Amino acid sequence: MFKTGFNQYAMAGDSITCEVEGFTVTARLFRDDCGDAPDERDDGFWPSLDPKAAGWIGSNDAAEFARQQAIARETMKAWRADEWFYCGVSVTVEREGVCLIGEYGHALWGVECNYPGTDNGYLREVANELLPEALCEARRVLSKLARAIA
Repeated sequence: MFKTGFNQYAMAGDSITCEVEGFTVTARLFRDDCGDAPDERDDGFWPSLDPKAAGWIGSNDAAEFARQQAIARETMKAWRADEWFYCGVSVTVEREGVCLIGEYGHALWGVECNYPGTDNGYLREVANELLPEALCEARRVLSKLARAIA
């Protein structure tokens, strides 16, 4: 399990590492190659008072709508200034310096990195969610290798 997370301001290429059952597990960040802006990726990005719209915020008053609109505008402004980006979190597993699984075999893409108002704690959560399956595959590969040389 990853105990420490990524930095509060993270960049593509950053990584965290932990040891599990003699395996070295690494989670690394990659810049998502989809360049779509947040309002292009998320149908409900812009708040709406229309109950039929994807961004419907419920039966809120005009002041709440204005507040949520301002948040959306600031989020887009930060996106355009390249202050945050979408990334992929990828988990790999090694044993004695030998990587046992592919770099992108256990990854989640489209994750917000440096999103305004967050500390990037979610990136570690994603890495920890990917870890069990990555370890399972690494054990299978190691077992297969052991049978092949036996």
